[in-house]
Amino acid sequence: MSRSNMARPAMAPWPLVMLAAPLLPFAMLDGAALYLPQIPVALALFALSVATILARRLPASALGEAVLLLVGVAAAYAAPLVLLNQGHALAQAGGLWLYLAGATLLLWRVLALLAGVTGPARLAGPALFGMALVLLWEILTRGFQVPTILLPPPSLVATAFAANAADLWDDFRQTVLISVLRGYLIGCGAGFLVAILADRVPFLARGLLPLGNLASAVPVVGIAPIMVMWFGFDWQSKAAVIVVMTFFPMLINTLAGLQSAERIQLDLMRSYGAGYWRTLAMLRLPCALPFLFNGLKINSTLALIGAIVAEFFGTPVVGMGFRISTQVARMNLDIVWATIAVAALTGSLLYGALALAERHVTAWHPSLRKR
Repeated sequence: MSRSNMARPAMAPWPLVMLAAPLLPFAMLDGAALYLPQIPVALALFALSVATILARRLPASALGEAVLLLVGVAAAYAAPLVLLNQGHALAQAGGLWLYLAGATLLLWRVLALLAGVTGPARLAGPALFGMALVLLWEILTRGFQVPTILLPPPSLVATAFAANAADLWDDFRQTVLISVLRGYLIGCGAGFLVAILADRVPFLARGLLPLGNLASAVPVVGIAPIMVMWFGFDWQSKAAVIVVMTFFPMLINTLAGLQSAERIQLDLMRSYGAGYWRTLAMLRLPCALPFLFNGLKINSTLALIGAIVAEFFGTPVVGMGFRISTQVARMNLDIVWATIAVAALTGSLLYGALALAERHVTAWHPSLRKR
């Protein structure tokens, strides 16, 4: 029996708090409170959400129940957006916020059901969670009329992204394709090679590990201006900052991985007459792969952070850090958030690509067999 057809636990009663929403104002129009029966569109959406809760046991599987309840959640999240587009004020609409709170608790039930299914549908959970956060951000900022200088809604950020797509692409190319990739490859490659050398010369490892702990405590805002002074305003200074930030994490993870081979495995290689380099290539490096990928994944985010911070202290008139610093000074927070979104998406994609490569390369490793 598949997990999606197993017995489903009873739903907690917390989403039913939305049933009290009709007792409170649902919107404001020209200073007058409007209740749910006075707003036909909101009433229809509310009825749809309640109907999905009542019919949740009709589907035969957990996936079917999740899809049905998701319709009710979508209706609840659509209600405030529809009302805002119609010109209603929502700051004092207690009924609407109670309805939205109940729908968010209902979404928790949907995510719990999706976590128990198998196959591609399992991946829908994280995507729905991210979409819900973005929608709540949009609803709360617009509903409570948060000043855009403090926190612009995602719709305004998307508009700024579309209007400044060419500049954002130039920033991405300068920061990621020129500075980050070069610094990342140099830093990780140097850390890996020095780790091999330190493994071969043990006293070198004993001297480098304390330096690694010391370097991890140095703030990037402290070394970035120094590197700009040493290497200039172009990509070389940003790559230097990235090398400093990524060298020691790669070194430490590689050394830890090289020590992970078991004694009985090393004895077996010696019994075959294998020397140091053959043992390194055939046993110790394969055993170290999970540690190597840990270092690569950690450095993928550190490299992007280092490049952006370094650009605050000097850069050509392009780059993510340059864009953030200049647009903050001009109070264009929508462009700042669009740049942050590009950086966050880039970091997530880099990390995800490395994690996917790790699963394919080290699928044989015991640490991945139960994932």
